[in-house]
Amino acid sequence: MPWKDRYTISDERSLTDAEVTWPEGRHCAFTVVVDMSVARGPAGITAADLAANQARFGAGDGLEQLLGVLDRHAIKATFVLPAVIAAAQAESVRALAKSGHEIAAGGFRHEDVTNLPRDEEARRIAATSATIAEITGKTPTGWYSLPRPEDPFAVGTISPNTMDLLLEAGYRYFGNSPADDIPHWWVTDFATKRAILAMPYYYHFDDQWFLLFPAKGTGLEHADFLARNWRAEFDAQYKRGRMFSMVLHPQHIGWSHRLALLDAFLGYATGRPGVWTAPARAVAAHWHATFPAATHLRLAESIWQDYPGSLS
Repeated sequence: MPWKDRYTISDERSLTDAEVTWPEGRHCAFTVVVDMSVARGPAGITAADLAANQARFGAGDGLEQLLGVLDRHAIKATFVLPAVIAAAQAESVRALAKSGHEIAAGGFRHEDVTNLPRDEEARRIAATSATIAEITGKTPTGWYSLPRPEDPFAVGTISPNTMDLLLEAGYRYFGNSPADDIPHWWVTDFATKRAILAMPYYYHFDDQWFLLFPAKGTGLEHADFLARNWRAEFDAQYKRGRMFSMVLHPQHIGWSHRLALLDAFLGYATGRPGVWTAPARAVAAHWHATFPAATHLRLAESIWQDYPGSLS
């Protein structure tokens, strides 16, 4: 990817399989991310989104049943909360944090910040951090911009200022980047090597793309394809000793037949020897300590050349 002013994923060379290490000699990292947002479009969470039956199910029985499956496999997940959801479901969020799950930030309303003025985006980041800290007693260290169902892009949206603002606000990692299959450094300034750690994300392991589409009313879903993707990718990552990360939504995965597929997969994955099951904050802490940007960010000048009419 070309170098951009304040907005690029690095041209670094990824760590080889032999270079990747995990705590206590574990063989592979495994992370479960639970997106608690119900936003559908660029405006972020609306009153209609909160009142929808799907949202009510996700916040109630869907979440309860999902937690039961996670508890069965002793998995502490990363729960991603927009500020407005955290405030509306404060009691549940407090209970999640108390039980050992990570609470990460998912924007103020999980809105599109692409065209926000820098000061306004900074204000929303600060407000989100403060809301979560007040509820849980801990300031979040991870920030996510996960895709919404009506987004034009499958990897979410950020602004040219987002990464620098997150660094200024003290965030330790950004949660969803498709640039690598292990944690990697997202560079905001080539000359100074200013960078934020990014966690791997790919929509083939995000439940909404298989359980939400085709459109509601068709009677179709692809839960079996999703389960096959999970297992195939986990097997590949386990063989290489790298990382597998999946994204779940209580309103989608919380149905009994889908939870049965999830239960079977989690039992399979966590049953393999040497799997390190950890929330994203623990993975980020390990990466900061073991592969810091100061010594492990390997940059090279981009070969990209703009041309007349290029939108880049």
